[in-house]
Amino acid sequence: MQNLDGKKIAILATDGFEQSELEQPLKALKEAGAHVDVISPGDASSIKGWDQKNWGRSVDVDVALSKADSGSYDALVLPGGQMNPDVLRADTDAVAFVRAFGDAGKPVAAICHGPWLLVESGLAKGRKVTSWPSVKTDLVNAGAHWEDSEVVVDGNLITSRKPDDIPAFNAAIAKAVAG
Repeated sequence: MQNLDGKKIAILATDGFEQSELEQPLKALKEAGAHVDVISPGDASSIKGWDQKNWGRSVDVDVALSKADSGSYDALVLPGGQMNPDVLRADTDAVAFVRAFGDAGKPVAAICHGPWLLVESGLAKGRKVTSWPSVKTDLVNAGAHWEDSEVVVDGNLITSRKPDDIPAFNAAIAKAVAG
């Protein structure tokens, strides 16, 4: 893992995030020296994960989305889980937050169902991506070029398919943030 001292990374999520897809990148990025904030809409002090087939553990929210400034972060991570990105893609502030990272050319990393936010924000169009298989059609319909790989990096966009891909996903995020 690259040294990320002095780097600041946002993880955007809400209730129903896939437990491993938030917790493992959070842990790895912090261990590499990055400051990582979990950002969520609303005013909840924590959000609850989904762990495979049942509700999982809660994770503390560091910053409310209404107070988050995309300009103060070096990268954005979008965990999956089916519920989490489905709720976020219907939230105009969350979509604008994602779009701001893309417009600034900063790394945006999405795993599993997280690429739904890339569709909604317009960042998927014309880009090479991967995702959970059921999201493929949405990405293709949005103009993306989907491939079945553990991690796909297209410029500032980093995507992965599933929890098994997290080590490659984390490594790609760290490489992109380290520059």
